[in-house]
Amino acid sequence: MSTLTAGRQIAADCCAPLMGEGLSPEEAGATAALFKALSDPTRVRIVNLLAGSPEPVCLCDINSGFELSQPTLSHHLKKLVAAGLLTREQRGTWAFYSINEEALRRLSDVVGQREIAS
Repeated sequence: MSTLTAGRQIAADCCAPLMGEGLSPEEAGATAALFKALSDPTRVRIVNLLAGSPEPVCLCDINSGFELSQPTLSHHLKKLVAAGLLTREQRGTWAFYSINEEALRRLSDVVGQREIAS
C-alpha cells in the first residue's frame, strides 16, 4: 500500500509515523535561546550546580566552585538569567541564583519524549 504525499508516492510501511506535531516556530525559537545559553561548558556547570540545590545559592558560594574571576562568573550568570534559565534575587549586597524550573521543563520536553533502550 502507498500514499501520495507532496506529489510523490511513498510506501506506507517505509518508516514509523511522526508522533505529535512538534514545536511551533515561536516555541522552537524560545527553546533554542535556552540551548544557546548552555553552549558554554562553564554555564552547563553552573546550571548543574544550581539544579542540585533546593534553595537559591549566593554568588559567593557559586564562585568558590570555579577557578574564575568574579566578573567572569557574573558574566556567565547574567547570560543564564537573560536566557531565562536562572532567576536572580538581590538580598542586601549579595545576589542569590536559582534554577527556573519552567525553563528546565521546556528543555526536558524537547529531548525527553523518547524512551532510551538500555
